[in-house]
Amino acid sequence: MKKQFFTKSGFISITLLAALQAAPAIVSADVSSNVSASSNYLFRGVTQTDGAAAVQGGLDYEHASGFYAGGWGSNVDFGDGTSYELDLYAGFSGSVEELGYDVGYIYYAYPDAPGSIDFGELYGEISYGIAAIGLAYTINSDTSGDGVFVQGDAYYYASVGVPLEDSYSAGVTLGYYDFADDGKASVGEASYSHVAANVTKDAGNFGSFSVNVEYADIESTDALGSVNSDDPKFWLGWSRSF
Repeated sequence: MKKQFFTKSGFISITLLAALQAAPAIVSADVSSNVSASSNYLFRGVTQTDGAAAVQGGLDYEHASGFYAGGWGSNVDFGDGTSYELDLYAGFSGSVEELGYDVGYIYYAYPDAPGSIDFGELYGEISYGIAAIGLAYTINSDTSGDGVFVQGDAYYYASVGVPLEDSYSAGVTLGYYDFADDGKASVGEASYSHVAANVTKDAGNFGSFSVNVEYADIESTDALGSVNSDDPKFWLGWSRSF
């Protein structure tokens, strides 16, 4: 769940970089990697590690045309033996005058999950200055029957990021996850609102450090309840790009 609006909490390098660098160079293209650690991995306000720490990483290819593609991985803990997540994505980003855009597709894979839970989303974001709005829409899912993370689910969000003095920055994201099967007898209450805020320090070659708080409006009896309900979740993060 890689992009910023998926609230990914940091990245660790997937060392395919060496293989890509060994291939013939492509004019006007960049390959980069990233590494990070966080005290909790939350996806749109919902923990993916049962409240535990995560190490994560990614590899990105970007072309001067605006095309990009990449992969991202993280440990997860759903309490069913699933141990890791691998995301693959591709899209286009750029700007028209002062209006920025980012559109693409992302596939969320859980290779060692006991069941078929992979799904994919189309996403789009428009930004202007310090503000952005976006949508992620699930277009395919391996989950059969009613549930969450199935075709037709949609996540809407708006965010603001503000640069501060001494290489600090602050950001706030407001989101709403609208599940297609919300309210069905086999699912129960599922849709929820979500807010996240952070303060980040860019420490140059030492990477970036962040203090984060997130809250999802989820009751313990909801479809995504239990460890995701009741209290705001604080987590610390570090990331570095190469």
